[in-house]
Amino acid sequence: MIWSQNYDPFGAQWLSTAVAAIPVVVLLGLVALGHIRVWMAALLGLATALAVALFAFRMPASAAFGSALYGAGYGLFPIGWIVLNVMFLHTLTVQSGRFERLRTQLTRLAPDRRVQLILVAYAFGGFIEGSAGFGAPVAITAAMLMQLGFAPIRASAMALLANTAPVAFGSVGIPITTLAQVTGLDVLELSKMAGRQLPVFSLLIPFWIVVAYGGWRALAGVWPAALVAGGSFASVQFLVSNFHGPWLVDTAAGLTCIASLVLLLRFWRPRDQWTPPEEARPDPAPAVDAKSTEAPPAPAPALTPTTGNPWVPWLLLAGVLFLWGVPAVKKSLDGISAPSFPVVGLHQQVVRVPPVVEAIAAKPEEALFKLNWVSATGSGILLAGIIAGFWMGFSPREMIRTYAATAMRVRGSLVTIAAMLALGNVTKYSGADATLGLALAGTGPLYPFFGTLLGWLGVALTGSDTASNVLFGGLQKITSQQLGLNPYLMCAANSVGGVMGKMIDAQSIVVAGVATRVHGQEGKILRAVFGHSIALAALVGLLVTAMAQ
Repeated sequence: MIWSQNYDPFGAQWLSTAVAAIPVVVLLGLVALGHIRVWMAALLGLATALAVALFAFRMPASAAFGSALYGAGYGLFPIGWIVLNVMFLHTLTVQSGRFERLRTQLTRLAPDRRVQLILVAYAFGGFIEGSAGFGAPVAITAAMLMQLGFAPIRASAMALLANTAPVAFGSVGIPITTLAQVTGLDVLELSKMAGRQLPVFSLLIPFWIVVAYGGWRALAGVWPAALVAGGSFASVQFLVSNFHGPWLVDTAAGLTCIASLVLLLRFWRPRDQWTPPEEARPDPAPAVDAKSTEAPPAPAPALTPTTGNPWVPWLLLAGVLFLWGVPAVKKSLDGISAPSFPVVGLHQQVVRVPPVVEAIAAKPEEALFKLNWVSATGSGILLAGIIAGFWMGFSPREMIRTYAATAMRVRGSLVTIAAMLALGNVTKYSGADATLGLALAGTGPLYPFFGTLLGWLGVALTGSDTASNVLFGGLQKITSQQLGLNPYLMCAANSVGGVMGKMIDAQSIVVAGVATRVHGQEGKILRAVFGHSIALAALVGLLVTAMAQ
């Protein structure tokens, strides 16, 4: 029997909104407090979401538990698959000694921690986001920052903060192309509008992360690097999005940003006497949470004295991810094997209704678990890891042993990701997410501001700018047309505002914790970035409000 969502089950919008928010409050509250295991917080949040779906929104039990199973499966594949294989590659580079050589080279090129932060987290992370997304940029850059000497919690927070400017055009433009499909709007016009909003913040983010890391005094010595990085990234982002389309925006902007910074460092270096926070007040080594399911990683000695360029594994990874992200290549790989399985009890059993969708567009929601194991980003990362492993001198047996050890180390985080994605799916299919969205949509003249925050809320809940666009893209179009606003403005604002929620979504925080080996301390990471997320989202809202006038 097909079930239609009800966005006001109590007949009082304020009460329905308050009840819909309970699972989010439970999850974020427990994670922020940090008094229980993070996987337990995720499971309690999931249980709360199921209770709200079943007893408040009257969702059929088969659909509720089916949505939880669907979300958990998606959490393990493709997201967990990406995390596992990124950490496998990282572990190989550490064991071979090449990560230490990379750290030495980066230190020689940019000995100042502030410049390293801009180069690695912002420029290189933006390039990786353009090809991969799904947590890969955060995992890679957080691990690199920690190896460069950043304290683990700071490395995680800075990687999350930097991974904002490229997200709206990440993964070969998928968030924008998906938004066009959902709304029926022209993809190039959406790309142009997003390309007029986001570059403002792409220019701002390098300055923001330096201040967040070391304060205003830290910025005074490296503002030229922040200006060159932000200016080059933002300029290319604007030009490519407005005159080419959304597909290669971050790839082109990231490469240009890296090249611009390297060129700048040939003629300029910071001259101030500035002390990094880790040296002024060293953080203690990250203690393994006594309640964590992960054992402390044992340091592995280098196999042999290392030779060869230590950038090769990462350049290989970037090349494979770029290749995997090309639509024609992805389509060909899907042709090899990409079976889809309908989720029992959920597939075509739930219908979204007006005003979230137009009446003529209301149809049962599909719930197909696509096991595209060949074309999946994680599979490309695994291939890059294997090729890099042979290049670094590992035998097949050594790589298998390293892979098994990596899987054991991240097993607790994989459970956490699965539980959190299950929670997000239950919230989505029960209609609780739309109830929260409609509360923001009912703000009338203030809608340009709060509509932008709707995108932020969508990413904070789902962990994906693409998913947020699927979730609220139709609502943004309908509401903006009813209010006489430009639908392109508000649909693009959903995607651009959403990028500021990326740093606080549970999935990204767990990925950062895995990369920096502080599983169990995700609450500290959340507290470090939450205020920045709110402030930046509000600034996007103000910009969109000004553009709407």
